[in-house]
Amino acid sequence: MRQIILDTETTGLSAENGDRIIELGCVELLHRKLTGNNLHFYFNPERDSHEDALRVHGISNEFLRDKPKFVEVVEEFLQYIEGAEVIIHNAAFDVSFLNKELELAGKAAFKSFVGSVTDTLVMAKEMFPGKRNSLDALCDRLGVDNSGRTLHGALLDAELLADVYINLTRGQDALLMDVQDNTNQSDNLERMDLSVFDLPVLMANEQELNEHEGVLTQIDKSSSGKTVWKVLSSAVA
Repeated sequence: MRQIILDTETTGLSAENGDRIIELGCVELLHRKLTGNNLHFYFNPERDSHEDALRVHGISNEFLRDKPKFVEVVEEFLQYIEGAEVIIHNAAFDVSFLNKELELAGKAAFKSFVGSVTDTLVMAKEMFPGKRNSLDALCDRLGVDNSGRTLHGALLDAELLADVYINLTRGQDALLMDVQDNTNQSDNLERMDLSVFDLPVLMANEQELNEHEGVLTQIDKSSSGKTVWKVLSSAVA
């Protein structure tokens, strides 16, 4: 499975109001492993960045003057992403800018070139409701070293997001194991009789039960009453 982690930096916040992409960074994963086949461009956006944007990415207008325009490398970009699952943090933002750049280049919308788009911000909000889920916050929470991120940069952020994504989906590793290999190996495994062990059952105390109930209440509120445990409890009652 080919996956592309993608990030952009822009002149501002609104593609519809004329802001443009100034940097594009892509990192390739094959079977959840980094390949080193990355794609990275700086672009001449033909306009200056807003002051707020400059404070975020630190890419000066002068630096971008001699860089290629998006339309000049659009074919290379489309060939690179073709058919892949593209993973983006806050995908709606980046996709809106990519759509505008592709429109200006006379191309179809971004999603028509890729297999699918996965938004890690949506994933994180579902996994950590009520918590901060920025890229920096996720790096801290998941133990990803982001000490080199003093300013935003598309390629650096894509590399960090690749680590974050692997950590967010680590439980999926088992789904990628080779079934045939497992079948062959199972014949050589020594089976253990668990009946010889006397395993104690540790019951939750009142404080732990109350804390558990509090977590379920928070999840239930964030999911608009769709928490499975709450629904099952109500059905039993």
